[in-house]
Amino acid sequence: MSDIFLDTEMDEQYQEDDDINQQEELVCDQNMMDEQNEFEQDFGDEFTEGAYFSESDQSEDTLEAVYAVDSVQDITTLNFSENCAEEIGKYYFSTLQLAFDFYLKYSKSKGFSARKSKTFKNSIGEIYKPKFLCHRQGFREKKYYAMEKRKKEPRLETRTGCEARMDVKFVPEIGRWHIFYFSDKHNHDLLDTQFSAMLPAHRKMSEADIMQMMNMLKSEISTSQIFGLLASQAGGYKFVGYGPKDMYNEISRQRRQISGDASRVLKKLEDIRLKDPQLYFKVCHDSRGLLCNLFWSDGISQLDYQLFRDVIAFDATYKKNKYSCILVIFSGVNHHNHTIVFATVLIVDETTDTYIWLLRQLMFAIEG
Repeated sequence: MSDIFLDTEMDEQYQEDDDINQQEELVCDQNMMDEQNEFEQDFGDEFTEGAYFSESDQSEDTLEAVYAVDSVQDITTLNFSENCAEEIGKYYFSTLQLAFDFYLKYSKSKGFSARKSKTFKNSIGEIYKPKFLCHRQGFREKKYYAMEKRKKEPRLETRTGCEARMDVKFVPEIGRWHIFYFSDKHNHDLLDTQFSAMLPAHRKMSEADIMQMMNMLKSEISTSQIFGLLASQAGGYKFVGYGPKDMYNEISRQRRQISGDASRVLKKLEDIRLKDPQLYFKVCHDSRGLLCNLFWSDGISQLDYQLFRDVIAFDATYKKNKYSCILVIFSGVNHHNHTIVFATVLIVDETTDTYIWLLRQLMFAIEG
């Protein structure tokens, strides 16, 4: 009897443990459902069938060893061809920009482009669950199809309502951004890797190519020739990853980063005068020593004025550059009915005295 009693106590204890474990599983499942319902409530307008991840799925040891992304170099070493959705959901990022760089590299390896969606902020202004989308997400607004008096043909439709995206959120316990939701469901064709590099988000020059390009520009090599050299180094134009227009844009960005624009312009005019002694230019400074106005006319322009000064056109491009200053061009027409330039003026300080100074320089330069 005693043995039977002990077995009964053990059965009751096992039953009690099973009830406790079942309650804990229900609580855990309920927490997961609450978290997923919160996600669907925030993004219910675009929620699709994808993988939902919880930040509690990974241990600290696993996070530190493999899935912690702290720099761009960590992203360059990843091989996305072997990563499935469950593997991607294990990554944690130290910054939000690294999370977007991660999705950019993933999209390039899969044949599409990525972009950022609208961001949600909480009551204290912090970004809350940002979304990174396929570049074909959504549709073009209807107002662009019903535009009246359209002067140009509408561009080809690129939006297909693609549902692929990656959502991240910040995990305060570990101080990192975690992939909260991931969907790789596309409703359009994906490009080959060699062609996906030409999508807008992926057309970027590397730092090595930029440095090489700027050094060759100093040697007065044309931009088209530089592009051909870089293409030959890459093994062909299809492996460059950018186009000539991207090179011109990068050159403009690099030149805008260099300070001392006024001194470089004057140095350029001095160099031109060594080749063209007839070049005339005059600079006007303000009380602080800053450039106010700049007038210049080369030898050919002065000779053209002596021959074709019957008609003079005064064209002022008003504040159409990054300095918000006026560019004035004195032009005419030669015997071939081609436009010729007599003089050029850059006006920073627009006053009455400026125009008096301008007329004096014009008379001195081209009237002699």
